[in-house]
Amino acid sequence: MIEAIDLCKHYGSFAAIDQLSFNIQRGEVVAFLGPNGAGKSTTMKVLTGYIAPTSGTARLCGLDITTDRVRAVEKLGYLPENGPLYPEMTPRELLKFFGEARGMSGSQIRERLDFVTEECALEELLDKPIGKCSKGQKQRTGMAQALFHDPEVLILDEPTTGLDPNQIRHVRELVKKLGETRTILLSTHLFQEVEAMAGRVMLVDNGRLAFDGTPAEFKQRGSGAMDQAFHNLTTGAN
Repeated sequence: MIEAIDLCKHYGSFAAIDQLSFNIQRGEVVAFLGPNGAGKSTTMKVLTGYIAPTSGTARLCGLDITTDRVRAVEKLGYLPENGPLYPEMTPRELLKFFGEARGMSGSQIRERLDFVTEECALEELLDKPIGKCSKGQKQRTGMAQALFHDPEVLILDEPTTGLDPNQIRHVRELVKKLGETRTILLSTHLFQEVEAMAGRVMLVDNGRLAFDGTPAEFKQRGSGAMDQAFHNLTTGAN
């Protein structure tokens, strides 16, 4: 469902991604970890078609994100860490706008609006200007936008940012539920999110894949502690 083959992204002489390869199957929820500047954000931008790789191939649902971008991103729901939302619109207006832009029918828009309103707890927000919403409310609106067209692949960048503990719990449950039938790549710096939602961990460092395995295997690399495993794998410590 998500495939990277020898991906490289160079900025001058600097390699943000260096021969990065992996694949993710349907039904997997994968935590994507890495220190700042390791290439994690660049990888997600390439996978979503936001930037083109210098070399290598990225595919979504078998579609090349570079040569068949329009069809590929139809399969994708993307939640950036600080996603662009139109502050003068309400969530209802925003979601209807995105639905129409994607060519969804009126009945499809109404059906999906009901679904994301319940799943993302938007009831009290639907007709509130987004510019007046809190950070957490905006994050829930962004999640609704990512889910609105019922995509097969979800790429979520820090999805619980700005949420209160009850909302975090709800998002965790939603991601696990969605992951039963979809493919989810979840970027986070929070190890409790990894343990709560992911069945697999990928860690990048210096543009390369430094670890790929289960959360339990990841913890073993740090004598049972995820933060120690992260430190060991990204600093060369023993």
